[in-house]
Amino acid sequence: MLEIQNLSVNYGHVQALRGIDLHVEQGEIITLIGGNGAGKTTTLMAISNLVGKTQGSVTFKGRDITDLAPHKIVKMGICHVPEGRRIFPALTVKENLLAGTVGNPALKKQDHERLYEEVYALFPRLKERMDQSGGSLSGGEQQMLAIAWGLMMDPELVLLDEPSLGLAPIVVEEIFELILQIKHKGKTILLVEQNAGLALQVADRGYVLVTGMIALEGTGKELLVNPDVRKAYLGM
Repeated sequence: MLEIQNLSVNYGHVQALRGIDLHVEQGEIITLIGGNGAGKTTTLMAISNLVGKTQGSVTFKGRDITDLAPHKIVKMGICHVPEGRRIFPALTVKENLLAGTVGNPALKKQDHERLYEEVYALFPRLKERMDQSGGSLSGGEQQMLAIAWGLMMDPELVLLDEPSLGLAPIVVEEIFELILQIKHKGKTILLVEQNAGLALQVADRGYVLVTGMIALEGTGKELLVNPDVRKAYLGM
């Protein structure tokens, strides 16, 4: 579904990504793990063309999207949920969800109703709070709303950036259970996550980024038992 080849990104004189290669097959959860500044978020931003690339290519379903405008990438079926729970705090939950459909102009009113039902089935707490303002929700609920907002675009590929950041452990477990449910609904997920242990448990495959380069790759299970990964990212 998605292929990145020889991708490099610079921030001024700093090389954030150094010729990385990765691929995502339909229906997979792929996770990127690594320390702060390893290039994980930059990879997602490069896919969405929110940062310039110095070399390399990004292909989605056989089409080169390397230089495609970000809003056109969204229309192709790629949703990017950035870190930081970026919702509209003054809008109600339902209004936030409706705003998510703007990313896909092909959606009709009947599609909106279907998507509401699908999202509320995944996130029943949001249905209970549909008339509350987004800003009045707890941190975990705001993260659920941010993910649900992305799903309202009816994407094929979901880019999730640090969905567990700043959340209590019990809420983190709930978020990861929801990520698995989203996969089971037929979505493909590329996950950037600080919690390497949980990320690798749910991932089909993973890539370890170190200073902008891919140092390791393998199945989630393989990376969970890799001694270098266990020492560097799992505290074992």
